[in-house]
Amino acid sequence: MGLGFALACLGLGIAPNVDAQSALPDAQFAGAKLNDAKAAPVIAKHHMVAAADPYAVNAALTMLRAGGTAVDAAIAAQMVLNLVEPQSSGIGGGAFLLFGDRHGALTGYDGREQAPASVTPAMFLNPDGTPMRLRDAIPGGISIGVPGDVAMLAQAHKEHGKLPWAKLFEPTIQLAENGFTVPPRLGEEIGGFLKNTDMPDVRAAYFHEDGSPYKAGETMKNPALAATFRTIAQGGPDAFYKGKLAQEIVDKVQHAPHHQGGMTLADLAAYKPHVRPAVCAPYRGYRVCSMQAGNGGVTVLQILGLLQRFPAKDLQPTTFSETHLMSEAEKLAYADRVEYLGDPAFVTAPVAGMLDNSYLKSRSALIDPAHALKDVTAGTPPVKHAENLNFAPQVTPVAHGTSHMTIVDDAGNVVSMTTSVESGFGSHVMAGGFILNNELTDFSFEPTRDGKPVANAVAPGKRPLSAMSPMIIFGPDGKFFAAIGSPGGRTIICYVAQAIVALIDGKATMPQAVSYPHHINDGGPSTGLEKDTALEAFAPQLTALGDSVHLSFEPSGLNGIRRVSQGYEGGSDPRRDGIAAGD
Repeated sequence: MGLGFALACLGLGIAPNVDAQSALPDAQFAGAKLNDAKAAPVIAKHHMVAAADPYAVNAALTMLRAGGTAVDAAIAAQMVLNLVEPQSSGIGGGAFLLFGDRHGALTGYDGREQAPASVTPAMFLNPDGTPMRLRDAIPGGISIGVPGDVAMLAQAHKEHGKLPWAKLFEPTIQLAENGFTVPPRLGEEIGGFLKNTDMPDVRAAYFHEDGSPYKAGETMKNPALAATFRTIAQGGPDAFYKGKLAQEIVDKVQHAPHHQGGMTLADLAAYKPHVRPAVCAPYRGYRVCSMQAGNGGVTVLQILGLLQRFPAKDLQPTTFSETHLMSEAEKLAYADRVEYLGDPAFVTAPVAGMLDNSYLKSRSALIDPAHALKDVTAGTPPVKHAENLNFAPQVTPVAHGTSHMTIVDDAGNVVSMTTSVESGFGSHVMAGGFILNNELTDFSFEPTRDGKPVANAVAPGKRPLSAMSPMIIFGPDGKFFAAIGSPGGRTIICYVAQAIVALIDGKATMPQAVSYPHHINDGGPSTGLEKDTALEAFAPQLTALGDSVHLSFEPSGLNGIRRVSQGYEGGSDPRRDGIAAGD
């Protein structure tokens, strides 16, 4: 076992050799949210995991030590996250998994949620035609998309797994039955997102009988989820999408306390994961890759392409020039994103044109180191085989309820997976002990704007546009260099792009790259600077350039792994409860 893992475990009160199939000790989370152990170098020779919770990391390592692949480890980690980080991800949601084999071949697995056949373009409009408020649209049945997580993971396991499917569920079944210690963030968000909820499912699961919420450090069990996992472990994905469990999901959607939805057994039975090619672009001699147009990776690649003409010295982490230049690049890239991108099955997006070198050079010329861009609109990328670019920019509400994991196995295979239920605790509706997503609120609430259709408008069978950006990067030598991703809603793109620039231009370590203060511009009216960090000092300078500035809480959760001479170096964002660990 690597020294980094031992330090991380000791810093969290975990015995380094704890079996992932038994509950970790109650002292696990006794300590500050940001602890010194996370700053220690985490180096492993053979395999590495970086994920949002120590329980999940331990489960993944158990599979890797048993000879499992990165996909095996990712499935085990996801199931545990469903239990200990239910506010962010789980089998009631969806995910994007980017898999890279040791030879550099990439495959993208799309487990994004899908709209039921019953949806209508005006489903998120009030009677007077105005868009609903996000907080009104989320709780209940109409926000719930057909979950894709189980089907996607089963497909990836079929193609790249080695251990038996049922074995991957053992750690979380044990934890759900025997109990786990409530992590700090889960305790905080029960008292936050669920503080005033009137939804009976989440109140029964996450509040005591006297009405008080579960708090960090208390022991929680979830026998209903344990039973669900036993069913899926034995029956495979069909046990989720057909039969008793599928009927329970449909009943919960159709009879939700608010906004009853129209999901049917046919919607669940028809769900299929998509296998998509990766999309890659060069940056400083590196090959940076993500998935196709339905996620945030294309926008990350655009941001990098827009920055490429500036010298690396101007893009050093936490400098004013880097903050300003990245903000300007983000404005331009987000303008293209909201105009052109959507579900590839419904929208032929001009991805090749958006990443065309000449197009990016022309757009980059709009970036002025001495002035801030105002009223940014989408560009006109060169179009090849796109039937329609006459789309209106979408306006989609923002919410945060996502997780990311990065895993490298003994053979050098890599998984970069971002997984989500959309908002905190998704729709606040549960079935079988798990949260059902509210991913349909990722569609544009307005199907048309100014008389033009919106690319990300809701439609039957359609998958909403996502900012999730799982990335894998190859170095100038062609070998694996790093993998990274983050939660954070629309701002995922900013967090990931900033970390990649830090790794490549700033020569940062992975722990540094995931920890730097954030600045973001997600296409909104102003640039955000992370509160209580050194970046606050740049506010007057940005204002002097003509930018509008606000201070914000930036709940990223970056998890990444970088190849180093000793093996692999992991980093987990200190803003959340995760760790990086390996052997």
